Amino acid sequence: MNRIKHKDCFGTMFPDSLHMKNNFPNRGKVFAATVELVGGMTRGDRSIETDIEEWDDRQQCPEIESCYKLCLAKVSLRGAISTR
Repeated sequence: MNRIKHKDCFGTMFPDSLHMKNNFPNRGKVFAATVELVGGMTRGDRSIETDIEEWDDRQQCPEIESCYKLCLAKVSLRGAISTR
């Protein structure tokens, strides 16, 4: 049982790469990613955005280290299962 109460935004810096919508900025708390499809099938441009003001705010959060580690673990796991 988890006895630590985290903020609602804990672990949400990155967008959920498993459920990304095409041609739309998929946003996390700090980072956003867009994958464009041309003609509905061909992958076009891909881009990443960073909300620097939000990043600066996150740097002041007392949970930044733990939150960032959780975000990276989620990205790693999503990458591992997305190729299956």
